[in-house]
Amino acid sequence: MQRLYLPQDLSVQAQVETTPEQAHYLANVLRMREGAQVLLFNGRDGEWLAQVAALSRKGATLSVNERTRPQTPMPDLLYCFAPLKKGRLDYLVQKAVEMGAGILQPVVTQHTQVPKLGLPRLQANVIEAAEQCGILSIPAIREPVKLEVLLKDWHDERILVFCDEDAPGDNPLAALAGLAGNRLGLLVGPEGGFSEAEREQLRALPFVVPIPLGPRILRADTAAVAALALLQAAAGDWRDE
Repeated sequence: MQRLYLPQDLSVQAQVETTPEQAHYLANVLRMREGAQVLLFNGRDGEWLAQVAALSRKGATLSVNERTRPQTPMPDLLYCFAPLKKGRLDYLVQKAVEMGAGILQPVVTQHTQVPKLGLPRLQANVIEAAEQCGILSIPAIREPVKLEVLLKDWHDERILVFCDEDAPGDNPLAALAGLAGNRLGLLVGPEGGFSEAEREQLRALPFVVPIPLGPRILRADTAAVAALALLQAAAGDWRDE
């Protein structure tokens, strides 16, 4: 069943209004008519079954009937990434949401090529990914910070896993062993990689764990998905408890 994000409060018998864009999507893309059912969530009140009560170009009115799932907590994984070019950045943000990131933190490094971001566009990608992958919490997107600021303000109780192209070996699992149960962050660099000074700075910090990503050179967006998968499988919510 189609899922739709709305910011309004959701409760039994509530009447909520969509945007004109959402009404267009329901009517012309999904071919819904009055009486059709849709699942709603707002990141606070869980997931709700609703019915299309009215539909026009200006918006749709949805009648909320019953809650289908209670609200789940926000994932604690902090995903730090150097911004990429627009199309690849959209992909990266969507996949980070699907892979269980709870906070998305853009980081400006020495080789970052796109230091200016359109945060509303990134937020739209976050919501679209949440609608499609079934999650109920909406990951937060923070304002970009420089790498040195990120590290200066880092909380020592959270381990920062750092994708280091110069880390010894090809197997990241050995470095990730033993991290389960810890609060985790992940740092993936830009298309040009980290500078040598940045790598030295990261390796010198006690809360940083560098990992390799295999024998091949990966594009930044590919490295992000691979690293998130490894982290979730070795120490995150893909593990058997």
